Amino acid sequence: MCGLAGIALKPGCSVSDEQKKLLKEALVHRGPNGNGEWVGQHAVLIHTRLSIIDLEGGKQPLSFQDKQFVVANGEIYNDLELRHSFSDYPFQTGSDCEGIIPLWQQFKEKFPEKLRGMYGIALVDMDEHTVILSRDPFGVKPLYYAGVEQGIVFASEAQALIKAGFVQPLLRQQGLAALLQLQFVPGQETIFKNIHRLLPGETLVIKDGTILRKDRIEVFKNQTQEIFDVNLALKQLDQILEDTVRIHERSDVPFGLFLSSGIDSSIILKMMQRLGQEKRVKAWTARFETDTHQGYVADETDQAAFLAKQVGAEHHIYSITQQQVWQHLPQIVACMDDPVADYAIIPTWFLAKEASKNVTVILSGEGGDELFAGYGRYRKASQPWWKGGRKMYRKGVFDQTDYLNVDLTSWRDEIIAFENQYDFSGLSRLTKAQKIDIETWLPNDLLIKLDRCLMAHGIEGRVPFLDKQITAFAFNLSDSLKVQNRQGKWILRKWLEQNFPESRPFTAKLGFSVPIGLWIEQQALILAPLVSKQIGIQEIAFSDKIVKLFEKASGRKERYMAWNLLFYALWHQIHIVGKSPNGSVTDILAA
Repeated sequence: MCGLAGIALKPGCSVSDEQKKLLKEALVHRGPNGNGEWVGQHAVLIHTRLSIIDLEGGKQPLSFQDKQFVVANGEIYNDLELRHSFSDYPFQTGSDCEGIIPLWQQFKEKFPEKLRGMYGIALVDMDEHTVILSRDPFGVKPLYYAGVEQGIVFASEAQALIKAGFVQPLLRQQGLAALLQLQFVPGQETIFKNIHRLLPGETLVIKDGTILRKDRIEVFKNQTQEIFDVNLALKQLDQILEDTVRIHERSDVPFGLFLSSGIDSSIILKMMQRLGQEKRVKAWTARFETDTHQGYVADETDQAAFLAKQVGAEHHIYSITQQQVWQHLPQIVACMDDPVADYAIIPTWFLAKEASKNVTVILSGEGGDELFAGYGRYRKASQPWWKGGRKMYRKGVFDQTDYLNVDLTSWRDEIIAFENQYDFSGLSRLTKAQKIDIETWLPNDLLIKLDRCLMAHGIEGRVPFLDKQITAFAFNLSDSLKVQNRQGKWILRKWLEQNFPESRPFTAKLGFSVPIGLWIEQQALILAPLVSKQIGIQEIAFSDKIVKLFEKASGRKERYMAWNLLFYALWHQIHIVGKSPNGSVTDILAA
C-alpha cells in the first residue's frame, strides 16, 4: 500500500520542485518507508512506499529500459501467476507491481483486465508519449485527478492536489448536498470543484496533458449460468474462499483481521485458521465504554471473543471512551479528505491505530453484504411497490425537516443518473439493487473509510470478498441462494453452518453501534453553540435550531442529522478553512 502522484504534462510545461515536494509530503502517511520520483519530458511520477512485498528491492517507480515507468498503490494478488506467464520478461525486483509493465506491453490499455487485485496505477510510455491512469474494478484503492494549466495532475488523495497548490478547496454544492443527505458523495465528481475520481474499473489514456479516451471494466458482467443447486454452490464457494483468502495473505510483513461477530469476518477468520496451520490469527474488535444508565449500546465483543477462542486466535479488544472520541475526532475527520460522514470511521480509525503496533496488513469483511445481499434495503427494493417495495436511496437524512436553510433536492441526481445510464435488463430487482450499491455506496463510503482510516496509521487494508473470483460466483447465484426466510447472505450462512457452526450463522446478530448520538446529546450544551457558530454551518443551517436538535440526538433520525452537522463543521474547518486538526473537538470549533 502506498501513495502515488504526478502529472501528465502539456508540451512545454513543467512542475516546480516545490510542487513535487508538497505532493510527496501530502502522501507520506501512505508510504512511510521511503519515496521515489521520476521526471520526464511528458510526465512526472511520485511515489511514497509502505513496504509489503519485496521489502528491500521493491522501490518505485519501476521501469523497463527507460521506456516504461510505473507507480502503483495497492496489491497485485496474481503477481506470481503473471511472472510465470511472462517468463521471458527481465524482472528486476520482487515487487508485485512489476508485472504491470509486461502486461501493458502486450495488452496496452486493456491490461487491467488481466490483473487480480486492488490498485491505483500511473504508467508512462515514453515511446507513445502517453500516461495511463487505472483504478481497480471495485474502487478499493483511490485515484483522483484534475485538469490544470500544466496538464492532468493526479494523486491517491484529493487533499494532495490541494496542498500542492494545483486546485483550490472550493465546494461543489451538489456534492455537499449528497454528503449531508447520503453521508457520502457518489459518482465521478467529488465534493471539491474540479477534482474528479477515476471511477472503479476506469482507465484513462492521456497524451500531451489531454485525456484521449476512457475505458472501464464492469464488475457485474453478463451472467454465464445461474446457480440454483445448494450443494454445487457450497462446493464452489469453499474453493473460491480458500483461494481468495490465500492470495490476500500474501505478504512479507505481519497481518491480522478486523473481527466482528458478523457473517463476513467470521468466514475470513475460519478460513485464515484453515490456511494458517501453526500460525495464530491476530484479530482486533472494538467496543464502546458507556455507563449502563446511559442506555443500551449494541456490543459484539463477547461473541467475537468466543469465535476467536474457537480458532485459537490472538484476540485484542479495544475499548473506546467518549473522552477519546472528543479528543481524536478532529484527526479522524482530517484523514477523510474525500468526506464520508459514516460514524463507523470512529472505530475503524481507533482499531487501525491499535493494530498498527503489531501488524502492517489487515483483512476486513467489506463487500460481503453487497455481493451476497446482506442489507435489508435490498429485500425491500426487490419487492414490487404493491408489496411494500421501496426504491434505493429514496429519502435523505434531512428530508421533511426544517433544520437547513439550503435546497438539498439535488442530492439524488447522481443516483438517478446512474440508474438511467446503465442497462439493468436481464437483472432481477435484487441484483439491480446490489449493483446500485456496488457502484455508489461501496466505493464512496465503505472503501474510502477503510482506506483513509488505515492509511492514516500506515496499515494496508485488504478485502477478500472484493475479488474477481468471488464476484463472478456471486453474480451467478440465483436470488434464492442469496435471500431466504427474510435473511440475506443465505449461502454464506450455510457455509458457516457446515464449517464454523459455533458462529450460529442463522441466529439474529446483536449488531454493532456507535453511541455517537447519545454522546452528542450529553454534550449538547457545549457542542451545539460551537457547531452553530461555524461559517460552514451558518451557510447551510438555521443556527438557532441546532441546540434543540443536539438535545435529542439519541433519537434515530436526530442522531444522523446531529452527527452529519458535527462532522461537517469539523470537516469544513480542517479541509476548507485549513485549520490544523491538532486538538480536541472543542479546541477546533472554539478557536
